[in-house]
Amino acid sequence: MKTKKIMALLMTLALAAGTLAGCGDKGGTETQGGDAQGSDASAGQTGGTEAGGAPAADNGGSASGSVYYLNFKPEVDAQWQELAASYTEQTGVPVSVVTAASGTYEQTLTSEIAKTEAPTLFQVESEMKLNDWGQYCYDLSGTFVAEHSTASNVLSTEGAAVAAVPFAMESYGIIYNVDLLNEYCALENAVISAPSDINNFEKLKAVADDIQARKDELGVEGAFTSAGLDGSSNWRFTTHLANMPLYWELTDKGITKTTTLEGTHVANYKNLIDLYFTDSTCDAALLSGKTGDDALAEFCDGMAVFYQNGTWAWTPENEMADMNVAFLPLYTGVEGEENIGVCTGTGNFWCVNKNAAEEDIQATIAFLEWLVSSDEGKDALAGRMSFNCPFDTFKDYEMENPLFTSANEYEANGKTAVTWIGTDNIPTETWKSNLSSALIEYAQGTGDWSNVEKVFTEDFATEWENR
Repeated sequence: MKTKKIMALLMTLALAAGTLAGCGDKGGTETQGGDAQGSDASAGQTGGTEAGGAPAADNGGSASGSVYYLNFKPEVDAQWQELAASYTEQTGVPVSVVTAASGTYEQTLTSEIAKTEAPTLFQVESEMKLNDWGQYCYDLSGTFVAEHSTASNVLSTEGAAVAAVPFAMESYGIIYNVDLLNEYCALENAVISAPSDINNFEKLKAVADDIQARKDELGVEGAFTSAGLDGSSNWRFTTHLANMPLYWELTDKGITKTTTLEGTHVANYKNLIDLYFTDSTCDAALLSGKTGDDALAEFCDGMAVFYQNGTWAWTPENEMADMNVAFLPLYTGVEGEENIGVCTGTGNFWCVNKNAAEEDIQATIAFLEWLVSSDEGKDALAGRMSFNCPFDTFKDYEMENPLFTSANEYEANGKTAVTWIGTDNIPTETWKSNLSSALIEYAQGTGDWSNVEKVFTEDFATEWENR
C-alpha cells in the first residue's frame, strides 16, 4: 500500500507540472469544489502527462468540441482533475471538471445549467431526481456506455429511452477497524468472541457500550467516531441512515414508493442515533461543529472502532488503505434484521446535456467511452476512485477495495442487501435540512425526539405536497 501512495504522489507532482502551463476555467465559469467533507477545491483543469490511447471525438480525425463535467463527489475531485488533464493531452479535447461542494450539488447544477457554457455532463441521484432534470437529458441509446451497461436500473424519460446511465454501485453501513475489534474480543469478559457475533442491534449496543466503558483499556477515545452534524457530514444521517426507517416501513407495507410515512420505524432510527451520540469520541453537544474530516481522521488514527460511511471512504491513496476494515449492516433493532446485509445501490447516474452544442455532445460521449473502455479510465474509476462500475468492460477487473469484498460476503452468505429505497422517496433537500436541524437540537438538548418524529411524518408529507 505504501508503494501505491508513493506512485500516486509522483503522478500528482508530474500532473501539477503539466497543468501549470495549461489550466483554465471552462468559459470563465466560477468553480466550486471540495474534498470528501466539502472544503473548496479548484476545477476546470486541463493538461496532463500521459500520452497515447485515448480516442479523439468523432469529427473526421481532428479534435473538436469540449467536455464540461459537473462532478457530484468531492472525495474524488483530485482524481477527476488528473484524468481530465490526461485525456486533454492525449486528444486535444478540452475537459474541465467542476466539483460542487458537499451538499450543494443541486443548487450548483441549477446555477450552472442555465449558463451559456453549461455542463455537457452531469449527474442525477435517482429516478426522482431525473424528474427534475430529464428535460436536459440527451438520449444515450446506442452509445458505448449504454450498450455495455450491465445495470438493471438505466433510467428513461418520455423523450429519451436511455436518459441516465449508472456508473457506480456503492454500499454503506458501519465500517469497523477489524484489528481493533479483534483486540476488544481478546479482552477479558468481552461480550463477543468474534466480530461475526454482531448480527443485530442488541449485540451491537452491548459491544459499543462495553468498548465505551473500557476505552482506556482498549486505547481508544470512543466506540464510534463523532457523528458530525456539520453540513459536510450530516448526509450520513439525513440520507443514508434515514434510509433505514423508510426501508423498513415500506418493506412492511410491500411497496417501494410513498409520499406519506407513519413513522413506524423512527424509534429504530433513534436506537442507532442514541448509540452514535453516547458511545462517541466526543460529547453529543459538540456534534453540530464536527465535520466529516474529523470523523475520518478519528477512525484512521485508531481513536474509534466504528465509523458509519460507505465504500467510497476507502481509496488506494488515503490512510484507510493501510487498515484492515470491513462492514456491519445498519442494525436498528428491527425484528429479523439478522438476515440483512449492508445498503447497496447507486446514486450515481451520468447524463449528457442535450442542449449543449452538437460537437460538445459528441466529445462528451467519446469521453465517456474512453472512461469505461481504456485501461487508464478503468484504473481511475475502479482503482483510484474505488467505484464498482456496472459495465461489461470491467468484468475481469479485480477490485482492491475491501469494503466491496465485505459487502459481497453478506450477500454470498444469504443476507438480503438493503436497497437505497430512500433515494426515490426523500422528497426535498429542505426535508433533509429539517431533519438535520432536529437532530442538532436533540443532540444539544434544546429539542426533544418528537421534532425528529415530526420531520418523518408531517414534514415528509408536506414536502411531497409542495414539490
